[in-house]
Amino acid sequence: MIYLDNSATTRQYDEVTELMYRMAKENYGNPSSLHTLGFDAGNILFDARRNIEDLMHPGGEVIFTSGGTESDNMALVSTARKLRRRGNHILTTRIEHPAVLETCRRLADDGFEVEYLSVDSSGCIDPDAVSGSLREDTIIVSVMAVNNETGAIQPVIPAAKAVKEHNRNKGFRTVFHTDAVQAFGKLPLDSVDFDLVSVSGHKFHGPKGTGFLYMNKDLKLPAFITGGGQENGYRSSTENTAGIAGLGLAAAMSHKNLIVKMSRMGELNDYLRKGLMTELDDVVLNGPEELGYTLHDYGMRCPGVLNLTFRGTRGEVLLHTLEQDRIYVSTGSACSSHKTGDSHVLQAMGLDHKAIEGAIRFSFSEFNTKEEMDIVIDRTKAAVTRFRKLGSFR
Repeated sequence: MIYLDNSATTRQYDEVTELMYRMAKENYGNPSSLHTLGFDAGNILFDARRNIEDLMHPGGEVIFTSGGTESDNMALVSTARKLRRRGNHILTTRIEHPAVLETCRRLADDGFEVEYLSVDSSGCIDPDAVSGSLREDTIIVSVMAVNNETGAIQPVIPAAKAVKEHNRNKGFRTVFHTDAVQAFGKLPLDSVDFDLVSVSGHKFHGPKGTGFLYMNKDLKLPAFITGGGQENGYRSSTENTAGIAGLGLAAAMSHKNLIVKMSRMGELNDYLRKGLMTELDDVVLNGPEELGYTLHDYGMRCPGVLNLTFRGTRGEVLLHTLEQDRIYVSTGSACSSHKTGDSHVLQAMGLDHKAIEGAIRFSFSEFNTKEEMDIVIDRTKAAVTRFRKLGSFR
């Protein structure tokens, strides 16, 4: 099997699976309980939180959630509730994940004004777009760190800087949020200072149903889920101790030798791109060509993602053809793969229907190899050539 759909989900580290099994079997106490089992479970939460906070910018705290979607919802909804008396303008982009876009639509229904920034043909917003769109009534700016379909690294660092400068000059607070679901575990985040950061565990070899929201300690959002007051009152519900333990371990493991892993992943990404574009005509790269390895490399492409259009084919047909050879890829975001219509990300980049229809996303992990890429090039070439000869999809 060759798995190249790691932007959708990743295989858990074996060590994570073993830890979670041991937790479920032995360390099943409620962290809120006063006895020894509860105390032990509380220590496990503490260690996982510390592991993650060590990977983020100092001065923030981690709130455990059920994943990136909840973290995005919490960031936007709780901030809007906190600041709605000061303003109602929300600034985001046209290429955000549905967890952000759908939440913004709901906030618009509640009376907030949402403005969407456009992207260029490579899928990136203008680095000056945020500063040029900030208003006195802007309360939230939400820009994703890495796009989940194209891998384009967005200018979140200059965007966050523009928000800080805006706050300094105006004397009030606009909150900057980034959806870093596709960035955490692939690009270092410890040196960047954002107000809110959303992360999902299953994108970096952790368990599904886990994630966190990193929050600047000065922000103090209102509770998103009320009840027993867990997670310092921000998110009530008995903690998923086994999942959180696995999340903390996966976070630490994914960042071990991160630069080496990403460099190697970038080599595979580039090797596959050049191989496919050499072996086949009418192959178009959707996203920036140059690979970037930090959030400072905005306008470049994260090494974990490669999106190509194979003109004269249908991506869904290619996907299932490759699946017969046990090669697993995607036509876009897994969160919207069962919905009808073209990718909103590729549409925002100006691609026509035929170009979007023929798009395939390859997404990598540290477990992929060059030998696998040779097989993928060979099998993809055969599939594309065969369907183009049929002439049915031109």
